[in-house]
Amino acid sequence: MKNAILVIGAALLMGSCAPTVKPLYTWGNYEDVSYSYLKKNDEQTTKLLIEAYKQIIEKQQGTRKVVPPGVYADYGFLLASTGKVKEGKDLMQKEMDLYPESKVFVERILKLIDK
Repeated sequence: MKNAILVIGAALLMGSCAPTVKPLYTWGNYEDVSYSYLKKNDEQTTKLLIEAYKQIIEKQQGTRKVVPPGVYADYGFLLASTGKVKEGKDLMQKEMDLYPESKVFVERILKLIDK
């Protein structure tokens, strides 16, 4: 019994020394800012969300070192909806280039913008 307790204790100690796993992508304060944007949807929260997207794109610290899937498309749609249509479309093209599997979805968004 005493040996079993020692073995379990040693296993727990060794397990707690394992290095932490770095995430694939980093999101900065996107979660809080996007929640505020969805709740208020005013000029201030729009600006904060745009800044959050810029931070995700410019300071990506995840193990992949690339922008997470959907960020370029979402950011592009936000820009297009604020009148920056060309810039928004360019970001959506980046989404399709980086994640070709998003092409069907992004092309639907582009059609909506062109209407």
